Parts: sequence; structure tokens; C-alpha cells
Amino acid sequence: MTVCNDNSNAAITAAPHIRSFVRREGRLTRGQQRALDEEWARFGIDPAVTALDLQHCFGRAAPLVLDIGFGDGEALATMAQAAPEVDFLGVEVHRPGVGHLLLRAAALDLHNLRIWCGDAVELIGQRLPANCLDRVQIFFPDPWPKARHHKRRLLQPAFVATLLRVLRPGGIVHVATDCSDYAGFALAVLQNTAGLRNTVTTGDFAARPVERPLTKFEQRGLRLGHVIHDLLFVRDA
Repeated sequence: MTVCNDNSNAAITAAPHIRSFVRREGRLTRGQQRALDEEWARFGIDPAVTALDLQHCFGRAAPLVLDIGFGDGEALATMAQAAPEVDFLGVEVHRPGVGHLLLRAAALDLHNLRIWCGDAVELIGQRLPANCLDRVQIFFPDPWPKARHHKRRLLQPAFVATLLRVLRPGGIVHVATDCSDYAGFALAVLQNTAGLRNTVTTGDFAARPVERPLTKFEQRGLRLGHVIHDLLFVRDA
């Protein structure tokens, strides 16, 4: 088991929050269950850890990317393979997606990838040390399109403010969505967060960076005529 514990980092007591996800877990395939049984000890992080010692986790000090809600993990595995000099910490609540990524990570022998199966809000607020992240990427979060569900959207002002604690000066927040309403919502939240600055000088959406691979979800959306919105914000010094 990848323990990564460092009790010198005091955990932050987070206020109760409205979860941005609902566990709609489908059936695990045999391969996914096998990966959870056999590969979790190599790539997984023990959820009981109170504070992460990231250098111990990865066995080195390197730039660190946090990927929130990686889905089936194909895009994250592609990015980790393409940038072996960077460490990637993936967060996902759905075990089939975690199992799928474990299969890919083992097949590609990725040494720069670790996985947290749980709530990203808890991880960021209570487990990660300050100023540890070089990038946070949130690709195609649940848009919760109905107005009465907007409170469940991940990119709330309180959550983004919490991100600033763990994001280094000069670090990037990268959001991608195919929901125009959610894109406008997220743009407004990020624009109004003190300490974050839009990398697009016109204050608009960004072009997709070449290092962000197309996800299966995104490709399906493009076939359906959806417009993809990328948002890239930098934390000021």
C-alpha cells in the first residue's frame, strides 16, 4: 500500500460541504476488480492517511499535477506517459474508473502516477500540504444543469479558495467543459477569485492546450456538435 503519511502536516478541519457527485457505480469488470486487488498497493493512496508526504508517495520531488474526476483515466494515463518528469495525482470516486486506470497504469508501467479514490474536497482541504501543486485540472465535471442543483457544482467560490492554499504561485487551474452554462458559471467564479488571473488577456476562454488529450467523453460531445470550453487561470505570486 502506498501510505504517504506525514503527520508533520497538520490536517485542516473542513466545514461540511455539499457533495458534487453521486455514486452511481456500475458493475466492475473482472479486469477492473483484478486491478483493484493486485495494483492498488502500487498506485493507490491509503484513504486513512491524515496528511500526505508527497515526496515519499512518488519517491522523488517533482512538479505535481492534481487531476480531479479522471473518469476512465485514459486521458490521465496518456498525460502521465507523455511527461515522465512530472508527477500526477488522480482523484476519482467511482471504482470502475479507478480500476480501468489501474489497468492502464500497470500496462504502461507508470512510475509517476498515484490515485486517490475519494472526495477531492476532503483531499484538498485536509490531506494535501500547502503550496504543493503546480497544476490542478478538472476536465468535464458534472455540470448539474438544473438550477436547483447548481449548489452541487464543484467549482464553487469556497472550493476555489481552498485550491489556492495548495496551489503554488504561478500554478495553473485548468478546467474543460462542454456545457456552455457551466463554462460561464466557472468563468465567473474563477474571474472573481482574488489571487487568480485569466491567462487569456481578453478574459475569455482559452484554446485547448496540446498537452490535454481528447477524452472519449469529449470526442462524443464533438460528434454531437458540443462546443468545448477550456479555462486556464494562473495563481498570482
